[in-house]
Amino acid sequence: MKEQRHLTVHALTKYIKRKFDADPHLQDVYVKGEISNFKQHSSGHMYFTLKDEKARILAVMFTKFNRSVKFRPENGMKVLLRGEITLYEPSGQYQIYVKEMQTDGVGDLFLAFEQLKERLEKEGLFSQRYKKPLPRHPQTVGVITSPTGAAIRDIITTIKRRYPVANILIIPALVQGDQGAASIVRAIQLANKRTDIDTLIVGRGGGSIEELWSFNEEIVARAIFASAIPVISAVGHETDFTIADFVADMRAPTPTAAAELAVPHIDELMERVLNRQTRLIRAMKEKIGGQQERFMRLKKSYAFRYPRRLYEQKVEQVDRLTESLYRGARKLTGMKADDHSLLLRRLQRKHPEELRRASQESHLRQTRALNRAMAAILSEKQKEFSGIVSTLEALSPLKIMERGYSLAYAEDGSLIKKASQIKKNDSIQVRLPDGQLDCVVTNVEESE
Repeated sequence: MKEQRHLTVHALTKYIKRKFDADPHLQDVYVKGEISNFKQHSSGHMYFTLKDEKARILAVMFTKFNRSVKFRPENGMKVLLRGEITLYEPSGQYQIYVKEMQTDGVGDLFLAFEQLKERLEKEGLFSQRYKKPLPRHPQTVGVITSPTGAAIRDIITTIKRRYPVANILIIPALVQGDQGAASIVRAIQLANKRTDIDTLIVGRGGGSIEELWSFNEEIVARAIFASAIPVISAVGHETDFTIADFVADMRAPTPTAAAELAVPHIDELMERVLNRQTRLIRAMKEKIGGQQERFMRLKKSYAFRYPRRLYEQKVEQVDRLTESLYRGARKLTGMKADDHSLLLRRLQRKHPEELRRASQESHLRQTRALNRAMAAILSEKQKEFSGIVSTLEALSPLKIMERGYSLAYAEDGSLIKKASQIKKNDSIQVRLPDGQLDCVVTNVEESE
């Protein structure tokens, strides 16, 4: 039996990969399908699965290729891809390495425009509360556009025609191409470093969506939003809308319209000045006429015609007021003198010496009353004590004993009240008024 040669898994996988790489039909394939399991790595590479109703294939799009994609791929999005099919050796799975991607049915630029518009609107960059008002009479208007385009000529012509006193500062920038967005951002930042620009016009003439795409870039939108100078967006024709139009403080349908919004018409200003001059002259004439009428009334008044009489009346009035003042002063002085006397009498009554004398008399009265009360109480208590002493003496056993009685006590100190308490030969004590007898009982007889 012939010996079989076995391949390693790595060798077999490498052989299959070479077959894939050698097939010219797999080097440049066009595939359409639906994105699922989309993931963008921190390195920028995109990994996803491309599928249809019956099959699926793994897909990879490296950063150097996906930078040209204007929209953000999402799960469920139908796309058209161009790439090459090869085998990923570590897992043994074949996959497509994508080089180009566009949406299936909707233009890439339109989709990218809608996605960026939705995201910036959610962040609030389009909100009216952030819109800055345009100055009514700008001294310098900055214009960011291509210095060779038709838009700059329209803007300059319109401003010079409407408001020739304004200065125009042209800040050249690329307005299309790969470097257009960065050039516009630099121009906006340069304008904000100056202090003499009152209004900024950022725009260009009409064109295709590809030509206007620099004004749909996110960096341009954020530069306009961050500008401290009010920005008028003037991109394309009236029907063209860009992201810059939504972020700007004012949107103009054309560059010419932007110039009309940036500056007022000098004829309108002159007419407004003339109207205000006419109103001012009319108001001054009315003011002067009113003051002249008032002067004539004062000139014909009694005070100017008969000043001496007016003076004499005032002198007489002063005399009457002076006399009334004297009377009032005397009356007031008398009232104050009466009040003073009353207060003096009250003060004398409240004088410390008077209070001391009154207190001393009160103290003497209270002392005499206290002595009388104490003497009465003492006499009463003495009488009460004498009665109690008499009662005690009458009831005292010693008084009874003085009449010939004595008290007998047993050995335990108890008072002998009956003969039955004592037995023969018991020792007893007999207390007399003037002493005590220790006795021995020789006989006990009980009486009936």
